[in-house]
Amino acid sequence: MSGNKRKPLTGVRVLVGRARHQATVLSAGLKKLGAHVIEIPFIEIRKPRSYKPLDAALKRIAEYDWLILTSVNGVEAISERMKRLRVRRSELAHLQIAAIGPATLHEIEKLKFRVNVMPDRYIAESVVESLCGQVKGKRVLLARAKVARDVIPRELRMLGAKVDVVEAYETVIPASSRKRLQALMKNPKRRPDVVTFTSSSTVRNFVALLGGQARPERSLRECPPNTSLQGIRFASIGPVTSATLRELGLPVHLQATEYTIPGLIRAIVTSPFGKGINGTP
Repeated sequence: MSGNKRKPLTGVRVLVGRARHQATVLSAGLKKLGAHVIEIPFIEIRKPRSYKPLDAALKRIAEYDWLILTSVNGVEAISERMKRLRVRRSELAHLQIAAIGPATLHEIEKLKFRVNVMPDRYIAESVVESLCGQVKGKRVLLARAKVARDVIPRELRMLGAKVDVVEAYETVIPASSRKRLQALMKNPKRRPDVVTFTSSSTVRNFVALLGGQARPERSLRECPPNTSLQGIRFASIGPVTSATLRELGLPVHLQATEYTIPGLIRAIVTSPFGKGINGTP
């Protein structure tokens, strides 16, 4: 009977480690499909220690030709500082804007700005490819996290651009998550079937929260049943996140084809091992 039809993720426990204020979309999407969602943030978004570099860039925004935004957090920081400094939207009208991912695009468009470039693949390398031939001799402002990959500024400079990188926010490990995560992983009745990772930072922080106990992939497969990570599937939002998992000795059981939250949810639902998560054939 259709009324009793099981949802695709019924009975599957999924650990969501996104920052608390950003977990809603992923958690809601998984719950809608029947998953039991456990939220323990692996990452916390904070204001930078100083807004001086970002503020200085916004005050001389007329000097720039391009603005690159790689996350919703960066867009929110730009918006907040524009209001604080009373920088008018018209002062940015001349800018060409590049964004990574549809969520970032949507947040920029909410501010009534037009995005000129959004690559098909939502990674730094694709941003560089999309801007090839358009940035030589141009001034580029990149607003991003305090700690981030240097692919964009390095490669754009090689293409002849003059790039200024400013810190819009920083990511830290939430201390309050440590005991909760360790207790969860030690409890065989509550531990997740799937852990989701939405960035390299979530991977590194997950390992740090567990006390740096990541093991080589082969050891994970061979470790005894009572080991805290035994049998857990790791779900990655994209190739950069997957590379970080492997770098830290963790397996990548599935990776989103489209590097977005909806793409990650689809990857979990359609994964070939999904039927075996609860021990069913």
